[in-house]
Amino acid sequence: MANRTGEAASRQEVSPVARRSVPIHRFMVGYFGRYFTRHMNALRVARWGMPASMPPGPVIVYSNHPSWWDAAIYILAADRLFPEHESYAPIDAAMLKQYGVFGRIGAFGVDLGTARGAAAFLKAGEEILSAPNRALWITAQGRFSDVRERPVGLRSGIAHLIERAPGCTILPLGIEYSFWAERGAEACIAFGAPMQAQELLDLPRTERIQRLESRLTATLDGLSADVQSRDPGRFHSLIEGRAGIGGVYDTWRRLSAALRGRAFDPSHQGRAP
Repeated sequence: MANRTGEAASRQEVSPVARRSVPIHRFMVGYFGRYFTRHMNALRVARWGMPASMPPGPVIVYSNHPSWWDAAIYILAADRLFPEHESYAPIDAAMLKQYGVFGRIGAFGVDLGTARGAAAFLKAGEEILSAPNRALWITAQGRFSDVRERPVGLRSGIAHLIERAPGCTILPLGIEYSFWAERGAEACIAFGAPMQAQELLDLPRTERIQRLESRLTATLDGLSADVQSRDPGRFHSLIEGRAGIGGVYDTWRRLSAALRGRAFDPSHQGRAP
């Protein structure tokens, strides 16, 4: 029994960097890409909100947390927009026990409701950000929240983490989901202007949090305006899902188009057959 307990503790103490598997990560990126296209209409990045060029070094991406889908958005956006970085993210420790495979693609379990959990988060974050080719993605509100909630209410952990990674770049990321014309939802994101850790370290922690919150709020407000426009032209499309409703409805539309010698457009706004 003692040996088993020791082995379990040893497995839990393995660092997220050591646990990450490149082959498993590639497999899961493909899996989430297929899952996304089956259930969502598109992953869009605001044209003004594409990640800016940044100096070499580790990156912290911090965002709001509106949905379960955020984890998938992290995985897909990291793969397409930060391919040169190994990406990591903290998740609830209980969830990691249920979905252990996430530990093999860069996720690490934390319990931010305890002092021990907060210390573990800082330790793992420091290790991850010690190499220039790594990125740490954080749902910095630490809970699900409505995209319209103000103030956004960031937890203090990110302000402490920056002290352990003075050479990193920090990027705010706004995430919003909306239904437009298609069956699936639009997943819309935008990155704010990058900040260097040193400029934040010159501020007291309370002011540091305020700066991080104000940058994220501005990013969310700008993104919301684009989402409300319902104009795909304001976005770059990273991933396109499957348009149309499917089933009998689309079968009839396809047949009608064929009988009239027209190409079938499955989108809801496509030309009528």
